[in-house]
Formats: sequence, C-alpha cells, structure tokens
Amino acid sequence: MLQVTPQMRVLVAVEPADFRRGIDGLARMCREALHQDPFTGTVFVFRNRRATAVKLLAYDGQGFWLCQKRLSKGRFRWWPGSGGAAGGAQLESQELAVLLRGGDPSAAKGSPTWRPLTTTAA
Repeated sequence: MLQVTPQMRVLVAVEPADFRRGIDGLARMCREALHQDPFTGTVFVFRNRRATAVKLLAYDGQGFWLCQKRLSKGRFRWWPGSGGAAGGAQLESQELAVLLRGGDPSAAKGSPTWRPLTTTAA
C-alpha cells in the first residue's frame, strides 16, 4: 500500500499527461519534462487532458507504485499554472490529500511542516 507521509516530496506535473502511458512512460516524463529522477521516492502527480483523472507514480525502493483516481462526476478544478520550475509544482502531503478529494490545495490551511526549536538557558 502506498502511504504519503509528511516527509515525502510531492511534485505535480503542470502539463497534462497521456494516460495511455504506464509506469515506464510516466517515469520518462519525470526525467524529460520535469527533470527529476523517478527513483528518488518523490511522489509524482499527473492529470489527464480532460481533468477527470490523476495518476500518482512513486518508487519505494523495491519497485514503482502507480495509482489512479478517476472522478465519477465533475473535474479536478485546481491545477498549478505553468509558472512552476521545470514544468512542475511542489505540494505538501496534506495539500495532495485535498487535491485527491477534488479540492483546492492552495486554499488548504495546514500546520507548518517545519519550525525551529528554541532553547532557553536555565
């Protein structure tokens, strides 16, 4: 089972993907369009042209996971614009959960992923 944890890096491809592609085709997109190594453990998120389905690709050290969600009604309303670096936009894990439920991750309010600890002298 694929579990997305807060420590995982999530990268969303800006351009739609051809959903006839399988693991090898999407891994090639990671290298060529996103300029990322698909073997790093990053969760890559792709959307089809009609915005009715998303695919997640992740490597867990033993092999690839390929997960797909297709909405029975409606479309994914939010998707990052082309202003992202190298064709992709980074999301936090809680933002991915919102996206997979058809919501807008940019409006999601989550706790900060990291904050410095301050120590006080006794």
